[in-house]
Amino acid sequence: MTPSNQHDEKKPFPWHLVFFLGPGLLIYVVFSVYPLLDTLVLSLYNEQQGQSSFVGLQNFITLVTDDTWSQAFWNALGNNFKFFAIHMLVQNPIGLLLAVLLSAPKLRLSGTYRTLIFMPTMLSVVIIGFVWQLLLSPIWGISEDFLYNIGLGQYFDAWLGKEGSALITLAFISVWQFVGIPMMLIYATLLNIPDDIVDASVVDGANSFQTFWHIKLPLILPTIAMVSILTFVANFNAFELIYAVKGALAGPNFSTDLMGTFFYRTFFGFQLQQGSASMGAAVATLMFLIILVGVMLFLFFIQRRIQRFQF
Repeated sequence: MTPSNQHDEKKPFPWHLVFFLGPGLLIYVVFSVYPLLDTLVLSLYNEQQGQSSFVGLQNFITLVTDDTWSQAFWNALGNNFKFFAIHMLVQNPIGLLLAVLLSAPKLRLSGTYRTLIFMPTMLSVVIIGFVWQLLLSPIWGISEDFLYNIGLGQYFDAWLGKEGSALITLAFISVWQFVGIPMMLIYATLLNIPDDIVDASVVDGANSFQTFWHIKLPLILPTIAMVSILTFVANFNAFELIYAVKGALAGPNFSTDLMGTFFYRTFFGFQLQQGSASMGAAVATLMFLIILVGVMLFLFFIQRRIQRFQF
């Protein structure tokens, strides 16, 4: 058989790929792709008296302009951006700092420190919320006595009970629980930096800070970018902590309301608010679009600059 005939001969169908990838792909389509598409379709309909009618984008227009819906929607969206900003400005820098400290070769018991810092991440969000609610309670919590013992008692307040501080307090609780994730991701990247590059900078006379700033930081920028994307996606899907501590009403006076709790009340209903599947689907669709646009903008404007900076 000549080479040309071998080239023209059809290759057998890769059935082994179907065998290995088929079950996983099927599960992904059934439990991820289909619900997403069904939600997008449902957001274009309106249900009245058991009858569904196609309304196009009317649900979205109602959500952002109607007096009944718009105030709650814009309040939840604004709170979500505040929640995300606190994580970006507090959680990720602390995670970076902890990763740098734990990657120091002379640090003793670094494995123990990593375990202790990462341990809250493995706990249930419901347990974390309940425990911190007890700790910060002005009635039976221990935080007031603790602050008085260290001379900071005048700063104690009912942080979870005031509109101006409840969201910030919950954000810091979330930071405390999940700071181990950016720490471990950045720590793993720091360990993968070749020792030859670091040793060369030391030979050239660079101190520890200069080595980190000019050598290590550019090499871990892609990981920091990935951590930022994960933070954005996770924060705009946040629900459990708010619900565990403040309930579906996200009190006081909806000051801790996020898109997740707003979606919950809209779709399932709560107390005197009647649930609406079509309006809930519209809220979920907007959450999906916000996350999608945010990730795309990040990849387009920031990721390209990081790659240009590296190469």
